[in-house]
Amino acid sequence: MRLFKTLGFSLLMFAVGLATAAERGSAEEAVAMVKKAVAYMKEAGKDKAFSEFGNPANTQFHDRDLYIFVYDMDGNNVAHGNNPKMVGKNLLEMKDNDGKYIIKSFIEVSKAKGKGWVDYKWPNPVTKAVELKSSYVEKVDGLIVGAGIYK
Repeated sequence: MRLFKTLGFSLLMFAVGLATAAERGSAEEAVAMVKKAVAYMKEAGKDKAFSEFGNPANTQFHDRDLYIFVYDMDGNNVAHGNNPKMVGKNLLEMKDNDGKYIIKSFIEVSKAKGKGWVDYKWPNPVTKAVELKSSYVEKVDGLIVGAGIYK
């Protein structure tokens, strides 16, 4: 009987873990979303793409806690899938709760490698809690296109 209880508890915890994982986007999904956003920018043009990136009803660019953001190389936000109040603002000096420069880090990675991951803390749009986030960014036509996952 004890074996069945232990097995049952283990299966329950596994199912809870799967459900939690399904509520969050994966690294692979973030990279795929960025690639899709880059292709859409080239196909539809920047203005239309930026509008769609900011449209929460567009599930191509909004999925659970995943969304697209775009910055220019000076730190100006030109599109944001979760917070439209950021659009049009220079956020170069923005820091996370630990004092890490977020946008400067995006720019550094983009300039050095063309693409890559940046870790920082950011409010999760689903849980509303500040969580560890890792964003995949790609430099495209003088812009930084990104999407991040919460860990």
